[in-house]
Amino acid sequence: MKNTVDPEQSAEASTVESHDFAASVKSIPDFPIPGVVFRDLSPLWQDAEMSKLAIAQMAHDVVLSTGKPDVVVGIESRGFIYGMALALHWDIPFVPFRKPGKLPGLLLRESFQLEYGSAELECQVGAIDPGDRVLVHDDVIATGGTAEAAQKLIEQTGASLVGFSFVIELRDLKGRDRLSAPVFSLITY
Repeated sequence: MKNTVDPEQSAEASTVESHDFAASVKSIPDFPIPGVVFRDLSPLWQDAEMSKLAIAQMAHDVVLSTGKPDVVVGIESRGFIYGMALALHWDIPFVPFRKPGKLPGLLLRESFQLEYGSAELECQVGAIDPGDRVLVHDDVIATGGTAEAAQKLIEQTGASLVGFSFVIELRDLKGRDRLSAPVFSLITY
């Protein structure tokens, strides 16, 4: 099993400094509905230097706790942005988990409940190998339904889930309580 931290990872982990990533997030009240405060990550994504620092910080947090994963899964669609960047950072494969009808071939599917209905995630059979150490990345964790569905898809592949990485965690919604692997959040509200 590849769960040890190698010297290269330790060097990477020791070079990360603390930054105020939340200052790069814009809060938009009453979007998409009255009473909701939307956390807009666009300003962070548009700042190349802060994005590099955010990716380094997320990679640091994961490696320090679990070691380098074998695969990064990004959840459609905003989980693709930093999910791919993390995979490239580590020089490992990236696998998208998508909404139905977006992927060809044989698929695994998992249904889940949203606050306002139901949804599904799919992944291609063979994209993740049994025994792979997988990190799931998404932009935000709220109630945890989408992340829990990703967790169940990974179980179907026979891989090992090492953790979840999120840019933002809405702590009051207790989404992490639904998950069985470590949760790494860059920003918490």
